[in-house]
Formats: sequence, C-alpha cells, structure tokens
Amino acid sequence: MNKDKWGKKNRYYHKDIEKLLDFLVPKSSSVLKIDCSKGEIPIEKLKISKKYDYIVALDLIGFSKDIQKTFQQIYKMTHSKSRVILTYHSYLWEPILKIAEKLKLKRPQSFQNWLVSSDIQNLLYLAGFEIIKKGERILIPKYIPLISTLFNKYLAKLPLLRKLCLNRYFVVRPYPKKKLLKEPSVSVVIAARNERGNIESAVKRVPKIGSHTEIIFVEGGSNDNTFEEIKRIQQKYSEKDIRVFKQPGKGKGDAVRKGFDKAKGDILMILDADLTVEPEELPKFYKAIVNGSGDFINGCRLIYPLEKESMRFLNILGNKFFGLAFSWILDQRIKDTLCGTKVLRKEDYEKVKAGRKFFGDFDPFGDFDLIFGAAKLNLKIIDLPIRYKERTYGSTNISRFSNGWLLLKMSVFAAKKIKFI
Repeated sequence: MNKDKWGKKNRYYHKDIEKLLDFLVPKSSSVLKIDCSKGEIPIEKLKISKKYDYIVALDLIGFSKDIQKTFQQIYKMTHSKSRVILTYHSYLWEPILKIAEKLKLKRPQSFQNWLVSSDIQNLLYLAGFEIIKKGERILIPKYIPLISTLFNKYLAKLPLLRKLCLNRYFVVRPYPKKKLLKEPSVSVVIAARNERGNIESAVKRVPKIGSHTEIIFVEGGSNDNTFEEIKRIQQKYSEKDIRVFKQPGKGKGDAVRKGFDKAKGDILMILDADLTVEPEELPKFYKAIVNGSGDFINGCRLIYPLEKESMRFLNILGNKFFGLAFSWILDQRIKDTLCGTKVLRKEDYEKVKAGRKFFGDFDPFGDFDLIFGAAKLNLKIIDLPIRYKERTYGSTNISRFSNGWLLLKMSVFAAKKIKFI
C-alpha cells in the first residue's frame, strides 16, 4: 500500500497532529520538520549547518537507533531561543498498534523503541535539553461520529484518562553546556576472569577519551590463560597505556576496587570484559560527566530493545525489580542497577571509599557498593541508555538464583540503612 493510501486511512489521526503543531508553532518561525512516521531516518542525514526557531520531530523517538545521539545532533541545530517539539506513542499502546498492523489498519513497522516518559526525559537531559511542557492526545485514533470528539476533545484531558492517550509530546529548549577549562584524563578498569578471547578486542576498541586514557586489567584467577593473554596484548600494543594486576580477593567488586585504587585518571570507568556493553559507548559516559549532567553515570540496558540471547527473561525481570526497589530506596530514579558500566570522578570515588564502613564491605559485585555510596554522598545519579549485546566468548560468571537471593538481601539491608532512618 502506498503512502497516500496509508495517509488517507489514518487522516483523522494525522489531522490531530497538525492541529497540535498549528497551536504550538508561531507562523513566523523558521521550522525544521522531521517526520519518521514512515520509519527510521538515519541521523547522518540531518543537516546541522543551520539553526532553527522550531524543530518538530514526529515519531523520531520510536525509530532512532541511538536516541541520545539523535538528540545531540538536534541540539546542534538550535539557538538559545529554539524550541523542539517531540511526539511519540505511549508504550501502553504497543500491543494495540501491533494488532492494528496485522489487521492492515496502520503502516507496518519493522522496528520501534517503546520508552516511558521518564526515560525520554532522562535522554533529553543528557543531550542538553530541559522540558518546558508536555501533554497527551487522542484516546480514539479513528473517526467515529460524536464518539471521537467526546473522547479526544474532552475525556482525554481529564487527569486519569489522559495517561491512556496514544500520543504524547514534549516541548523542550536547550540549556547552555558547561565549558571545560581542562580535559580530564580517564582510567578504564576491566575485571577479567576467563575472558581470554575478549582481551585483544577490548584493547583495540577502547577509544581515546579525554586528555589521556589508561586501560587497567584486573585478572581474577582464570583457568583459560587470561592473565598470560593480557600480558601478551600489553606488549603487542605498547603504544597504549595498559596496566595489569592480579586480583587479591574474589568477586568483581574486589577486582574493580583494586583497579580504582591503582587508577591515575581523573574519571574512572568500568567496562565489563565480556564486551556486552560496547567500548565504543564509553565517550557518551565521558561527555555526560564532564558537561555536568550527572556525578555518577550508570549504564542502562533496559531502554533499547535487547539483542537476541543477550539477557534471559528471568534476568530482565530481576533487573526491573531491583531498579524499582532502588529508585524507592534511594529517592533517585535508577532503572538498571546491575549494568556493569558505571562512571564517576576519582575524587568522588575516594569519598565513597572513605564512607564504605557505613554500609560495610559486603557486595561481591561492586555495583551496589558504588550506588549506595553515591546516594549517601548525594551525588546526582543519571541512567545512560546503551545497547546490550550478546556475549561472543565464554560464559557468564553470574548464578541467577543464588546471586539474586544475595542481591535481595542487600536491598533489604540498604533499605534499613538509607530509607528507614
């Protein structure tokens, strides 16, 4: 079916969007309209040589492969008085719209992100935007005489029913970024146990970040010659600043603490040796911390669609549960507590370390230890969405049930120490 037929089929829906835009955009404004209703528009096709008064992005959130990068590109097309209008579909409508596609009531889509409002707000903040207003529209996207007017014009504006609307929108403006007086240096800490097949790829793929980048491997009792492989790679890539240490204790948390203690960089980064979080993502974390978006940047794997086999169903449920629990405990939103990639400044880590006795040394994973410490210091915690990849070498060192029980006990402990005081 051609685009004209799809447009005619859903004329009522599209007219409502145009009505909203006519209200929000002044007639004399310079406007760039990005319409992704037909699918993804590659970010490289967005021309950034001109600044616009208004940028209208229809369904861009749903079809962007890298939403944060897309928002950053849009930021480059704004001036201090610019406004950006973003429309997107509510995640509550996902099953309904999929049924509509099967019934040939709407254009079929091969790919779409489904994000909640809080995730989008976080991505906008990371890209340098603040929200001016937001709203919801359309309870019934097809025209039914009298019924559509009643529901869409009146009932859709009521406090509870508005949350059920199909379309949501943000109007945002750019805020000025902080200017760096000096580029910080970076230490990338990689805890490696039985990861021999990933070592060289990690070294080759970690980009140069900041004024200087050092890569610190902490090997933890491998039986596949991981330590010997790290030493070989260290000599092979002698032009890179690679350091390697043997882990004194057990567990990833112990290895990360060893690496952080040895680190010389101003900014500390954790990269999992399984490379399920791609090293190429690290500059995003660097940018988020140096521009002041947050003090503790936490990787989040639960925004974008997961790559096949990258995370089991029970792991997804567990991660979502602990995200909700910790958001409540810490009074700061954190969606994915167990993503291995976390970034903070060395000076803040030293404060976390100094205050560790408040919680005790009980976390073998290291994730909760850092999150608890950051929350206790009132550091601003920011989720940074990443795409989570399938492991290509080795097997996970995580036991779902025994480790899950341990994480649950740590959550209860944290609630006693933080929430119920």
